[in-house]
Amino acid sequence: MDRSGSSDFGGAAATTGRSNPAPWSDDKESPNNEDDSNEDDGDHTTPAKVTDPLAPKLANNERILVVSVTERTRETWGQKAEFLLAVIGFAVDLGNVWRFPYICYQNGGGAFLVPYCLFLIFGGLPLFYMELALGQFHRCGCLSIWKRICPALKGVGYAICLIDIYMGMYYNTIIGWAVYYLFASFTSKLPWTSCDNPWNTENCMQVTSENFTELATSPAKEFFERKVLESYKGNGLDFMGPVKPTLALCVFGVFVLVYFSLWKGVRSAGKVVWVTALAPYVVLIILLVRGVSLPGADEGIKYYLTPEWHKLKNSKVWIDAASQIFFSLGPGFGTLLALSSYNKFNNNCYRDALITSSINCLTSFLAGFVIFSVLGYMAYVQKTSIDKVGLEGPGLVFIVYPEAIATMSGSVFWSIIFFLMLITLGLDSTFGGLEAMITALCDEYPRVIGRRRELFVLLLLAFIFLCALPTMTYGGVVLVNFLNVYGPGLAILFVVFVEAAGVFWFYGVDRFSSDVEQMLGSKPGLFWRICWTYISPVFLLTIFIFSIMGYKEMLGEEYYYPDWSYQVGWAVTCSSVLCIPMYIIYKFFFASKGGCRQRLQESFQPEDSCGSVVPGQQGTSV
Repeated sequence: MDRSGSSDFGGAAATTGRSNPAPWSDDKESPNNEDDSNEDDGDHTTPAKVTDPLAPKLANNERILVVSVTERTRETWGQKAEFLLAVIGFAVDLGNVWRFPYICYQNGGGAFLVPYCLFLIFGGLPLFYMELALGQFHRCGCLSIWKRICPALKGVGYAICLIDIYMGMYYNTIIGWAVYYLFASFTSKLPWTSCDNPWNTENCMQVTSENFTELATSPAKEFFERKVLESYKGNGLDFMGPVKPTLALCVFGVFVLVYFSLWKGVRSAGKVVWVTALAPYVVLIILLVRGVSLPGADEGIKYYLTPEWHKLKNSKVWIDAASQIFFSLGPGFGTLLALSSYNKFNNNCYRDALITSSINCLTSFLAGFVIFSVLGYMAYVQKTSIDKVGLEGPGLVFIVYPEAIATMSGSVFWSIIFFLMLITLGLDSTFGGLEAMITALCDEYPRVIGRRRELFVLLLLAFIFLCALPTMTYGGVVLVNFLNVYGPGLAILFVVFVEAAGVFWFYGVDRFSSDVEQMLGSKPGLFWRICWTYISPVFLLTIFIFSIMGYKEMLGEEYYYPDWSYQVGWAVTCSSVLCIPMYIIYKFFFASKGGCRQRLQESFQPEDSCGSVVPGQQGTSV
């Protein structure tokens, strides 16, 4: 893929613009982002005078405006590989390491792969393909795209932006924990190896001790809870305490890395993903080789994969499989739209969807071997069963795995590369979530924000960091879990359902398939059209309903949340969800004209003033 913008498209658009005035020539805003590459207007030379006898006579100011719109080209990825790595990096996150292996063995081991693969084929993959195709065809973010699809649903874009802010508030804090561990690993002896540290209690005991009981706590557990988090100084959400300076410094370092990865758009992010997307695979393979060589590893892997077919009769297994594939692939966060919008128009997004989603699922499967080989080893060392060793979520990667590393020879080296892997896994995903919001706002407000991307990214990250400070307090770990459930956890399911309904039912599968045909040369097959029309929306609605019914289970049982916190949580969820109906009301009553039928048409039909996005046709902005 060429590193330059799509110059052939720009030339064709400019020629067309001279013979047909762009449909938005009287509008104050041009479609998509007007100047995504932050180039100054003075860099564009005035084109030669038009001498075509068939060209209509235009006023000078009209001609100048058309040239200024059509000559600007949208930035594209320097190489095709950069786009693929960015998508893979976003999809493959910490959940692939700490959630999938636990969900798999809890729900029948190898038998769980049956519903997992079914939901991948019929639910997750069609949505993944849809977002890549939408972003590539319309070449804009999650806000501007709706005037081309269903203007009344622009609230979906605002909801996504709000959800991305909530994610940034807690997800970067988790990466900050990994940074803390990384720096703590640069010693001759890992600090969670023994019980003779100032933060240890009388209950601390080595896991290899014969006297280790359920009342005892391991050095690794006390290091995480009493040294890294110092959660004993707070009282959950009732009293969170002050901000812990060392933890805040680690999280601040994460935000600095994120800024310098995003400030230049795909030009900077495209270079960073070569490290952040590939490094985890190198480390995973190294850890896998080390893990399978440990005593007891075979029992761990057997426990991981042994199918328990009777569990497939339980509906919870199927709901867990559907939720896992959805949150693993990550449609609906606006990231796939944003990343694919920087592709060239004729890029094969269908092949990209198959490649990246397959790699994501295979990575989850690989991570299961890495985790369970070590869990098998820990069960062997502790002379206990594997189900008493493992933990789900952060506890798995911040307590159990470091505990196992501490018993290995060369533990310092293994600790360093393990936490480097966690940091790179997390950074890729936070890049994607924030880029979705940045692209959307730069496209929607090209003059105010698009031309000042570096400053806007700086202010945005500073705002999110300030909002995230409560997660760095002594009670912050409870807030992290709280935001994970009520921030994106519930709201994103409803938002994506509305997005899918807007594309497949209002815009129409036939029209969407025609768009894909213009890019790839052929329409999607019958399978995809059936999935888009019926299966995928039902898939999303089912997950949403069951998640609402079991939201307390999503919070976990380690901490008892006060009654008032549930009301606050639902307020957080509604803050993003309500963007959708509020914008529909605004569009119908205040932003549309005429009678009821005309207002409905203006609200739910694509705007004619958007023009074409097909290269070479009038109105193209690629």
